[in-house]
Amino acid sequence: MDDHRDLALAMRPYRWGIATHPDKGPIDECGVFGIYGHPEAAGITHHGLIALQHRGQESAGIVASDGEALTMHKGMGLVNDVFDQPATLDKLKGHIAIGHVRYSTTGSSNLANAQPILVNSRKGSLALAHNGNLVDADPIRDRLEDEGAIFSTSVDTEVLAHLIVRARKESLEESVIHAINQVHGGYALLILSEDKLIAVRDPHGIRPLQLGRLGDCWVVASESCAFDTVGAEFVREVAPGELLSISKGGVIRSKTAVKAAEARPCMFEFIYFARPDSQLEGVNMHAVRKEMGRELAREAPAEADIVIGVPDSSISAATGYAEESGIPYEVGLIKNRYIARTFILPSQLKREAALKLKLNPLRKVIEGKRVVLVDDSIVRGTTSRHLVALLREAGAREVHMRISSPPYRNACHYGIDTTRVKDLVAKGREVDAIRDEIGADSLNYLSVDGMIKAVGARTDGGHSFCLACFTADYPVPVLENVDKFAFEGGKDGDD
Repeated sequence: MDDHRDLALAMRPYRWGIATHPDKGPIDECGVFGIYGHPEAAGITHHGLIALQHRGQESAGIVASDGEALTMHKGMGLVNDVFDQPATLDKLKGHIAIGHVRYSTTGSSNLANAQPILVNSRKGSLALAHNGNLVDADPIRDRLEDEGAIFSTSVDTEVLAHLIVRARKESLEESVIHAINQVHGGYALLILSEDKLIAVRDPHGIRPLQLGRLGDCWVVASESCAFDTVGAEFVREVAPGELLSISKGGVIRSKTAVKAAEARPCMFEFIYFARPDSQLEGVNMHAVRKEMGRELAREAPAEADIVIGVPDSSISAATGYAEESGIPYEVGLIKNRYIARTFILPSQLKREAALKLKLNPLRKVIEGKRVVLVDDSIVRGTTSRHLVALLREAGAREVHMRISSPPYRNACHYGIDTTRVKDLVAKGREVDAIRDEIGADSLNYLSVDGMIKAVGARTDGGHSFCLACFTADYPVPVLENVDKFAFEGGKDGDD
């Protein structure tokens, strides 16, 4: 792209070539939100982060700028716990802001690693909010430390900050471009200076990033559900490898930051991460997941009395399975909505403890029944074992587990906390062995082709996704023995 695209071009829809799906009725993840040109930018960002809370519950933060100085507030916990007093937001003055909700994919869960990260340099102050993982951050950090750099966190985002401020370039945009061309991985990155908001997406488009409009203001976010919450209009996806720079007067410019590669958006966004009311790559997540359930029913029918889904992420797939199979759908599990998403809790012990508090079976619905239990994925197996046991304790005669994605056999290195292969129940196991491991009467997964078809894409290579967790086809080469605690001496995360 040229350096000076005008407003009309900035608003032009970007298309992957996925046919819109007809509407028939392992941890990321973080969430980022930014806005330029609103007098209550921090307040709008606060609401946007609440909409993205499902993407991370460890920490939250906002940095705002009034055109001259940056102010920040961040803390551990949910968005409304961190911003529990109106005065907290009142202190974040300015018409530009970025925010972040975190679940740790690199570095421990502590306040030092909470984002956005704020740095001061001879080029001025910068704040960075990052969703994703840089696969080569470890050797780059070693090199920077050998050259005298001092790090205050153990997250890969700070590596980017150092590369930006060390770049000998005239403009912030050029410095950012120089920095991201030294790193590889999946990322959706927001950068705030005193007078600019910059958004960058990785060259494969692995991590999601979208552009919206709120009146005369520009908004960027991980998912379109955040636009709906703040009253903004979805404009388009940020293109793979694209840099958007928003500056004085709301002028938006598009540049090619890094040469775009084959588009490979993360399939797990479609399966699990994104909210059902979000739109990604031109398709609605609820519609996609419902179609995954339909495909699953065609591929793996079961003789049963009822179909139930695991709240909340698998309800869409379960209803699709029930409709296609003709087996009645029932509400068989009740969720305690005050328990965080167990997949993205930072340790195995915390995940297991949360599961005991999170779901309760409806005995009157389940007792004496042959049950099809639909879930979106089996990653570590913790949840599945617990759910099958719950249903049997509630009197289920049979439990037939159906998974609306293929076996999750490989580590993700682009922003999902599954870098340790030993944690993955499907690694090295056949489906029958996994069935025995979780205690189900039968177990079947959706095929890769069925999953891609459900998204509305061709299965003949007409459109690609990042399927590395299923197929080991990594769009970005990864270093061996990558670990989320690499900057902390290989600390074990299951504390």
